[in-house]
Amino acid sequence: MKNSEQLYKALSERILVLDGAMGTMLQRYKFEEEDYRGARFKEWKSSVKGNNDLLSLTQPQAIEEVHNKYLEAGADIIETNTFSGTTIAMADYHMEELVYELNYESAKIARKACDEYTTKNPDKPRFVAGSIGPTNRTASLSPDVNDPGYRAITFDELRLAYKQQSEALLDGGADVLLVETVFDTLNAKAALFAIDEIQDERDIKIPIMVSGTITDASGRTLSGQTAEAFLISVSHLNLLSVGFNCALGANQLTPYLETLAHNSEFYVSAYPNAGLPNAFGKYDETPEDMAVQIKEYAEKGLINIIGGCCGTTPDHISAIAALVKNYKPRKVKLFV
Repeated sequence: MKNSEQLYKALSERILVLDGAMGTMLQRYKFEEEDYRGARFKEWKSSVKGNNDLLSLTQPQAIEEVHNKYLEAGADIIETNTFSGTTIAMADYHMEELVYELNYESAKIARKACDEYTTKNPDKPRFVAGSIGPTNRTASLSPDVNDPGYRAITFDELRLAYKQQSEALLDGGADVLLVETVFDTLNAKAALFAIDEIQDERDIKIPIMVSGTITDASGRTLSGQTAEAFLISVSHLNLLSVGFNCALGANQLTPYLETLAHNSEFYVSAYPNAGLPNAFGKYDETPEDMAVQIKEYAEKGLINIIGGCCGTTPDHISAIAALVKNYKPRKVKLFV
């Protein structure tokens, strides 16, 4: 991986800034069904509105604009528009055969944006993180309350889907693979298994970020793991970073980041929501409010990578970037 050395060097020097929410920004375009379809999918047999990954093919200029806004705000790492880019998730739209193209083109758009900003300022290299979402199936839990032993997906089906997505992201120019919003660690382990296969087959070392999600005040993932159990479950691979995103605002995430920071030999990442959603599902936390809360992470030396999830915008990322440049990154502990 050609940019790995630059990435590790940057992480050793400063707290890196991840971008904010893609979906929040795309909502501003108010795209309708015909916008999602574009000319190519005008006659598609099912509705595709809401398939944000498809916009990389039908509205690529919008995806590039969002990337550029986050880069302009100070992001060091931007995520590809591929959160649902597996055959499993794309089955909802009958678009399984498009998965390789969706991921490849999404990575190319992000790569182009990063390269342009790196060229403008070589002292601040920008990196592409291939976004690998959790899919809409869970390997650990039954979707049928009357049949607790039933599973809607197998480990091997997940592995194959994640492998196809990962290969396309790498081919399109991703520097890092980000297995994110992990609510079921068994799903994540299938993704990690697939990525490790690619490492062996291509004889390369892929920087891998893993980011779980604590679903509520119980401090556990949806599949029931505590922060420490989650960390142990994914620590068999030599990861770039481990962290948490989504579900909670910055304040609520602090104790779980402390668990990771005090027990992990990897870099630690966090990208919380802009607070908790209000009664209308919107996020009200201002960039200033969020930066104040994230200041605690920086002061306590908990983080190496920081960004935003649901409800965050370039204004949030700009405020976070301005804050963390004044703090040193968390020192990675080497446990013997």
